[in-house]
Amino acid sequence: MARERIAVIGAGLMGHGIAQVFAVAGHDVAVHDAQAGALDGLRSRIAANLDNLDLPRGPEERVTGFADVAECVADAAIVIEAAPEKLALKQAIFADLVRYAPRHAILASNTSVIPITDIAGDLDTADRILGTHWWNPPFLVPLVEVVGTARTAPQNIEAMIALLTSVGKTPVHVRKDVAGFVGNRLQHALWREAIAIVAEGIADARTVDTVVKASFGRRLAVLGPIENADLVGTDLTLDIHAVVLQHLNRAAEPSPYLRALVEDGRLGMKSGEGFRTWTDEEADTLRKDVYRYLKNFRLP
Repeated sequence: MARERIAVIGAGLMGHGIAQVFAVAGHDVAVHDAQAGALDGLRSRIAANLDNLDLPRGPEERVTGFADVAECVADAAIVIEAAPEKLALKQAIFADLVRYAPRHAILASNTSVIPITDIAGDLDTADRILGTHWWNPPFLVPLVEVVGTARTAPQNIEAMIALLTSVGKTPVHVRKDVAGFVGNRLQHALWREAIAIVAEGIADARTVDTVVKASFGRRLAVLGPIENADLVGTDLTLDIHAVVLQHLNRAAEPSPYLRALVEDGRLGMKSGEGFRTWTDEEADTLRKDVYRYLKNFRLP
């Protein structure tokens, strides 16, 4: 595609990675962050990522930080918001984007669970507002969920899908604007059941993770859940569901067990204890294992 001016709002974990994807593909990228420190280290973080990926340096020079949001988006064709998951904050950001970005610019939110309709609210020019849910790290995980609202123009969804495809991503069109879209609805349904299994004493946390990683988790990259149902047969799937579904967790609120962990300050790796205890070395090893796996992953 033609070289575009891309703007990213937020230079954090997701924002700088999204900027990197577009810069590597040859686009000029403007990044805004309210915290100057995030912008000061922006190019160096991207350069370090490129080194880790065994890619040549240079794309980081196409990324420029801006303290002023209006200046950042002034000439943008695409704007992607990558701010924290707080609805009021995102609504305020999009109010600014509608005001400052060119009328032709497509405005996208990287929210992972908030409906895009809630973010767009009653803003003018909602025909150009949509969601692009990237996955962490955005330069290693190919999927981007593209989500429109009832007011989003179809041609803007098509344009975004074309752009994402051109930079090497795997975009999918989520046809209804629902909380969690597709990926996180599936992922957190699994997490809810996993937490319930631990809370009910069926198995400890380590066992739950081992079961997933050593069984169906190994197939997921090449065999999706619907493909698997067709593979084993819809008749067998029906028979299994007739037995097991009535026993699965149906809670509409977060698990009391999870709430208790948070209230006790057991915040996972960041505090050294969550569902399991973690040494700094164990946490660092797991992070590196995940990064290495994603870096080296190849479909057959």
